[in-house]
Amino acid sequence: MAFWNEKTLAEMSTTEWESLCDGCGKCCLNKLIDDDTEELYYTNAGCKLLDSKLGHCQNYQQRFSFVPSCTKVTLENLVELTWLPDSCAYRRLNEGRTLPSWHPLITGSKEAMILAGMSVAGKVVCETKVREIEDHIVLWPMQDID
Repeated sequence: MAFWNEKTLAEMSTTEWESLCDGCGKCCLNKLIDDDTEELYYTNAGCKLLDSKLGHCQNYQQRFSFVPSCTKVTLENLVELTWLPDSCAYRRLNEGRTLPSWHPLITGSKEAMILAGMSVAGKVVCETKVREIEDHIVLWPMQDID
């Protein structure tokens, strides 16, 4: 049986916890919060370490050295990270939902995730090339299927 169906998030090993991340890259997108409504908006402007073609961090192991503001998702901060997309495995499991059918732990590769439109691959620009971040607001990161 799959470990994510047998264990709680708190019971998972570090390796199991890390493997829950599907590598979609949505966490790496710049987000805006409306000061008046507190509504969250995703942009298609990604962190400078985000590979725009493949949709993953180019230096995941050392990301905090290059981007100190990068957030590490932990059991302790998971509930506070309200900006995690609905498709996020950590969020889904914490809410009592299952992993989606396209998740790499189920399919064995990221191809199904990309085909389902759940990855940022090919959809983003580097934040260093953006002048007006408000011009880059997009809705697709909030999509959740399955």
